[in-house]
Amino acid sequence: MYDVVVAGNYCLDFIFARLEAFPSLGVEVISRSFGLVPGAAYNPVVAMHRLGLGVGWAADFGNDDFSRQALEFVRREGLDETLFVHHKRPLRRITAALTFPEDRAFVAYYDPEPKIPAAIRRMAKIRTRLVYIPGMYTGPAFDTGVRFLRAQAAQIIMDGNLFSADDANQADVRRVLEALDAFLPNKLEAQMITGESEIEAALRSLQALTRTPVVKAGRQGAYAIQDGELIHCEALTLEPLDTTGAGDCFSAGFIKAWLDGLPLEDCLRWGNVVGGLSTLGHGGTGQVVRCQDVLPHLGRLGCTRSKLLP
Repeated sequence: MYDVVVAGNYCLDFIFARLEAFPSLGVEVISRSFGLVPGAAYNPVVAMHRLGLGVGWAADFGNDDFSRQALEFVRREGLDETLFVHHKRPLRRITAALTFPEDRAFVAYYDPEPKIPAAIRRMAKIRTRLVYIPGMYTGPAFDTGVRFLRAQAAQIIMDGNLFSADDANQADVRRVLEALDAFLPNKLEAQMITGESEIEAALRSLQALTRTPVVKAGRQGAYAIQDGELIHCEALTLEPLDTTGAGDCFSAGFIKAWLDGLPLEDCLRWGNVVGGLSTLGHGGTGQVVRCQDVLPHLGRLGCTRSKLLP
């Protein structure tokens, strides 16, 4: 029995930080800081594990060097491997991240994904309080998973992680959002899904689609709507080294507080603190963040509620 099952694959992130300028054709730019760490679903899995949650990870790995290197990190961290599926072919998922204090850019390569993801293959082994999906996922496999999870009274929370506005406009996105207990997109993803430029307007639109809409807004903090009120929680004030994976770590902190039954304001605080502290290292997991690291910061983050006008 897990507290959380995360359904999603690894990525190996080559992170170039503290760049003096953005690269252009024919020009070499030197990075003053470099990290090589797994990313994608690995980030929230490790962040939740470090916060003391019992985490299962339904993930696919290949027989390539990148998969093997990611598995070395997994074993070093002491993660549960029960829900892994290993394939006799390459399953390379590689990202080069160019990070700046205000944002980052990515170049990625992914081998074709298995037709049946690990979460479906390992479904019979899944017993959990909550499933977290670290990206927009639609289709028959999702529908099958929802029926299985609802039968065991498990909750479902999903991140945004859209690649383009075209992804946001799929006809079945609405059906997916209706099935969720909480949806955690970032500001850009919320704008792509709703077509709204302002956070409050985007949250209003999302509220019509899903139970608990939350928008992650980086230095602006995090926003949510509940009981006809707009909730805003401040972000930590610090100087980041690398913001890669910060949104994943926000989700981990949010889910920790959510499963502890805390009010939504405190879920946002936990998300902002875990996500903020993660930016002091490379990737989402270069900086180790445990509960004792989070607690001193919670009281410093202001949260406000304001009535929504009709």
